[in-house]
Amino acid sequence: MNAPRSNRIEVNGWVVLDKPVGMTSTHAVSRLKRIFNAKKAGHAGTLDPLASGILPIAFGEATKTVPFVQDGEKAYRFTVKWGVETDSDDADGVVTKTSELRPQRDALNAVLPHFIGEIMQQPPSYSAIKVNGERAYDLARDGEIVDLPQRPVTIHSLVVVSATDEQAVLEAQCGKGTYVRAIARDLGRTLGCYGHVTALRRTRVGPFTEIDAIPMAEIEAEAADIRPFMRDVEAGLAEVPCVVVDRDAASRLRRGQPLILRGRDAPSGGVIYAACGGVLVAFGPVVEGALEPSRVFNLPI
Repeated sequence: MNAPRSNRIEVNGWVVLDKPVGMTSTHAVSRLKRIFNAKKAGHAGTLDPLASGILPIAFGEATKTVPFVQDGEKAYRFTVKWGVETDSDDADGVVTKTSELRPQRDALNAVLPHFIGEIMQQPPSYSAIKVNGERAYDLARDGEIVDLPQRPVTIHSLVVVSATDEQAVLEAQCGKGTYVRAIARDLGRTLGCYGHVTALRRTRVGPFTEIDAIPMAEIEAEAADIRPFMRDVEAGLAEVPCVVVDRDAASRLRRGQPLILRGRDAPSGGVIYAACGGVLVAFGPVVEGALEPSRVFNLPI
């Protein structure tokens, strides 16, 4: 007996969702996939249920560009409550340590330089990192002790927006793999007062900023027409160099054949993408003066 055919449609592009607090990233993807009746979708970087803000969601052919967005710089605004450390490093966790000490703003500013640049950071036990094939947060929820090894991360900037005796609001710009909850935890430990995140908002992911973000409620209210919310597939490659090619060259790339790049301004290295008539064709590394297509796109030119 044949399985019933899916009535889902081909949807290609990006939606920059302003994820609300309380929703998982997986649920957000499933919800938009259902609203748009799309065959394929995925997100570019998990955002905790406690957090709000930018969750870029790729549909169809745009899923091929997800790694470029994930590898881009991220920006966050977050609130740290002093005096309490939790097992999850946020307000959803169980209290593990307390302190009566509270840091002065001058003391907080004095330690921030130690958290800027390439540093070693221990990810939270409640994280999506896999341990022997299982997510760390699943092991932690089952009561197992999860002690993840430190790893290098890059924090480009970390500044105090406001501060009181009980909490501080900070903004951070950082690279891939950085955990803001770990920044809050380590700040508290360095200051001797402990701390955890009580509010977190992601304000940038790679090329996408808050200006691009669309609330879930707005999308649900206008679900009959998805066009106002959908960005082009190449929006995920906004930080990648582009070369314009003709139809013959596009056909060659789509067959997986390298394309020699000519001209004085032709890229000599790195990863680039090719477009024909404003339509994404392929991306890949430039090797010995030729674009080697590592991924090609099935989009009409």
